[in-house]
Amino acid sequence: MSLFKARDWWSTILGEKEEFDQGCLCLGDVDNTGSGQDKIIVGSFMGYLRIFNPHPVKTGDAAQAEDLLLEMHLRDPILQVEVGKFVSGTEMLHLAVLHSRKLCVYSVSGTLGNVEHGNQYQIKLMYEHHLQRTACNMTYGSFGGVKGRDLICIQSMDGMLMVFEQESYAFGRFLPGSLLPGPLAYSSRTDSFITVSSCRQVESYKYQVLAFATDADKRQETEQQKLGSGKRLVVDWTLNIGEQALDIRIVSFNQSASSVFVLGERNFFCLKDNGQIRFMKKLDCSPSCFLPYCSVSEGTINTLIGNHNNMLHIYQDVTLKWVTQLPHIPVAVRVGCLHDLKGVIITLSDDGHLQCSYLGTDPSLFQAPKVESRELNYDELDVELKELQKIIKDVNKSQGVWPMTEREDDMRVSAMVSPNFDSVSQAPDVEVGTDLVPSVTVKVTLQNRVALQKAKLSVYVQPPLVLTSDQFTFEFMAPEMTRTVAFSVFLRGSYAPPELEGNAVVSYSTPTDRNPDERYRIQSEQFEDLWLITSELIIRLQEYFEKQGIKDFACSFSGSMPLQEYFELIDHHFELRINGEKLENLLSERAVQFRAIQRRLLTRFKDKTPAPLQHLDTLLDGTYKQVIALADAVEENQDSLFQSFTRLKSATHLMILLIGLWQRLSVDQVAILEAAFLPLQQDTQELGWEEMVDAAISHLLKTCLSKSSKEQALNLSSQLHLPKDTSRLKKHITLLCDRLAKGGRLCLSTDAAAPPTMVMPGGCTPIPESDLEGRSVEQDSTELFTNHKHLGETPLPEVSPLQGVSE
Repeated sequence: MSLFKARDWWSTILGEKEEFDQGCLCLGDVDNTGSGQDKIIVGSFMGYLRIFNPHPVKTGDAAQAEDLLLEMHLRDPILQVEVGKFVSGTEMLHLAVLHSRKLCVYSVSGTLGNVEHGNQYQIKLMYEHHLQRTACNMTYGSFGGVKGRDLICIQSMDGMLMVFEQESYAFGRFLPGSLLPGPLAYSSRTDSFITVSSCRQVESYKYQVLAFATDADKRQETEQQKLGSGKRLVVDWTLNIGEQALDIRIVSFNQSASSVFVLGERNFFCLKDNGQIRFMKKLDCSPSCFLPYCSVSEGTINTLIGNHNNMLHIYQDVTLKWVTQLPHIPVAVRVGCLHDLKGVIITLSDDGHLQCSYLGTDPSLFQAPKVESRELNYDELDVELKELQKIIKDVNKSQGVWPMTEREDDMRVSAMVSPNFDSVSQAPDVEVGTDLVPSVTVKVTLQNRVALQKAKLSVYVQPPLVLTSDQFTFEFMAPEMTRTVAFSVFLRGSYAPPELEGNAVVSYSTPTDRNPDERYRIQSEQFEDLWLITSELIIRLQEYFEKQGIKDFACSFSGSMPLQEYFELIDHHFELRINGEKLENLLSERAVQFRAIQRRLLTRFKDKTPAPLQHLDTLLDGTYKQVIALADAVEENQDSLFQSFTRLKSATHLMILLIGLWQRLSVDQVAILEAAFLPLQQDTQELGWEEMVDAAISHLLKTCLSKSSKEQALNLSSQLHLPKDTSRLKKHITLLCDRLAKGGRLCLSTDAAAPPTMVMPGGCTPIPESDLEGRSVEQDSTELFTNHKHLGETPLPEVSPLQGVSE
């Protein structure tokens, strides 16, 4: 069997403990390079989307980092991926990703980098459709004979076909008598959808019949349909195959004929356009996937069929032409052109084994030599064996079990433990009146052969043993230098340690004569977590090059601004603010209701002839529980809001850093960005981050970043309040980045077009406790929030504490 194994051209393992199925693999020039080279697109049930462009240096090489063009976690499970012309107004290829409750269409593009591994690929969401029903699979094609674009048809789990004309939803139709969904394919020559129903029969439905049938707003047929009136969904043709189908494929011989291939559980069928059987083949093993494709012989079709015995069978019509062994059970198989190599077979297993292979054999050219027949002299063998054993013993005695290394170690570490207790115990924190805790001194000696930098000695012992000092640092150690450190070990606790051994570890760096190129990659699952690491990395790089005397070192950022990730954090923070306002209003209402019930109960109890309570006590108890629950919800929301604002501040710091590196802003300009984006140390329900930042950015857009005199007319007389949504803020942030990219610069000088002074009235109205309690809230509208701080010579608006609020 080793002679007919699939020849491994390139392979990799996708993720860890991920699951895949037949719809999770497709090929296509998804980034529209026009070279005719296919890319491998794989989606998993864990929500990971990966795009590969394999190009091994030699056959059988493992996957390299540059082979993975893109890896994105889409969070929702991916049921199927397809490549086609899915966007209106263009015939470029786009990627359609089917989730259980959503259909997303993305564009894939690449940016050429400066080095071999520097190419960057990204996906952009063009549009998405939220599905009202759980999806099962999809197919696409030029439904109705449209030219230059592809339409998508999705089959739901309850047997409904939903047709999408690219960005718009067209119609939905229930298949008659559908119980379980089956495989779905589209035939462009007959303009029909072909599936296998739960009745184990192949069914074909014309697209025009589906389009003009009654709308699928109800599953059951109406009385008018039963009587024959109206347009009823009628099947074009059916064929009973007697088994459930795994997959359906449509292959065209030429423009006048096409074949429908159906893979069953024990057979595969080739049907004509009208449903008649062209041929069928009984399979010996349980199949797992198949792929028909055109043959070199005219009038025939080649079919790849994978089975659960790790085999791949190649049929020409019904004749078996080749059998090859795979290292896994394939659930999807495709044939494509990769790296100018045509006919590459791509297989995918359910646990993520992706392999590109080709058919062939490795003939064995080795021939065993003839064995010379001679009589054995056992006496001579015994003598030779004793001589060899003696040589082995001599080598072991002289050199030991392990061979000695010729190269000396850069550093040697030796430790010496004192045999006696210390005369004066070194154990700290000993309480008065207790027995002294003895200690033992340990000396560790470091001997280095070469020059070392930043050597750090760390010592570890098992608790309850404790060290007086466990870390020692040496900035520089000259060659052939010896350093000795001493520390004491004592017992902290009233129980015995499990062992008396300790470990001493030394870490150091050796100086090099040349500086290699410094490339670092920082990754995180959370966008805001990148801030601290990125900032610390830049600070350390600057300090390092300053010590080296390099003055032309500068950090830069050439990618696109990650506004989408930043906007997601803004939306989350804003949603928590809105939720907090709703909870506080609801808590106020329940508090009013609670006090009103209390007053009525008190009136009943004070009456000499009290009336029945009429379940007021039950209502009081229920209202009390609601008040407590709402108070807990308010407190929990406040905690979440505080955490969200902390993450938002980290992401804002990162955005300011990236904008400064992107446009090479000066320290003063970065300070202006920080003043605009970080006006608050903490936000409250009355005055929050969104409205303050929106006002500050609007001021910058109307002054130093303005494009015309009309934009320079400031109109900031309205008071600050919680906005309805974040669309205005996100628009202003995007516009700020666009103005900076087009050459705008931040400044606060008197030459700016803004007026020298600016006053912003405002106030925060507290929420009244209740209109029923007769309380009124008045606010002096003449009081203003005035400016108290100046940057440069032009003042910025600042909100002072709330004044003049009375009840």
